[in-house]
Amino acid sequence: MPRFAANLTMMYHEHAFLDRFAAAARDGFKAVELLFPYEFRAGELKARLDAHGLTQALFNAPPGDWAGGERGLASLPGREDEFRRGIDTALDYARVIGNRRLHVMAGLLAGDEPGETQRKKQRDVYLHNLAYAARAAQAEQITILIEPINPRDMPGYFLNRQDDAQAICAEVGAPNLKVQFDCYHCQIVEGDLATKLRRDMAGIGHIQIAGVPQRHEPDIGELNYPYLFELIDSLGYDGYIGCEYRPRAATSAGLGWLAPYLEAAR
Repeated sequence: MPRFAANLTMMYHEHAFLDRFAAAARDGFKAVELLFPYEFRAGELKARLDAHGLTQALFNAPPGDWAGGERGLASLPGREDEFRRGIDTALDYARVIGNRRLHVMAGLLAGDEPGETQRKKQRDVYLHNLAYAARAAQAEQITILIEPINPRDMPGYFLNRQDDAQAICAEVGAPNLKVQFDCYHCQIVEGDLATKLRRDMAGIGHIQIAGVPQRHEPDIGELNYPYLFELIDSLGYDGYIGCEYRPRAATSAGLGWLAPYLEAAR
């Protein structure tokens, strides 16, 4: 039976952020995820989770200057010290909050060298930084995640494909480094989701969903999510499925798709 986590960064915008925990719990969610927790004290977030019986399923490591357009540090040459400090901060939060999944964003392809030369340089930095993050997280029993992101939503993002992400994890060789499989991004870049889920499930550490192409609720668009949920169950995935979508209107009003799964869980 699939278990769903509400993404509080993208959902429940009709509520102030700290009130979104209560709203998600009222709607039947048992877990939440979010992009970045760092505007708030870790203890404050933990108190909200505990008050509403919620598990924190996922958050991201610091991404650099997000407001300035940066989208992660892990592949950026010359930013290694800042990356390591960010991992330390993220792990400090995870210890308090109880989070066991940490997404590390790769960053944008940068530099003035020819494309393949720059990509190789950044890939080397990426592998080195991911190995560091995995070692630092292993003692905390935390899984580091990398996510292929489509270039339509995030032009220039370093990592776009599932096979590349799986190859990077294999090359690093850390048991707690896995791929965050976002169905929305994968459909836009590659399609053929069922085949990729079957092929890669052993290396998948977290799954996210949204309707394609507009990133609304998963009951509209070109993906057959009931079929995919059954497949994911049959493949033995026991983690949370993150609802990383933008509701068409009020979040609670758009949760009709979730009701059958909540009822079955009861």
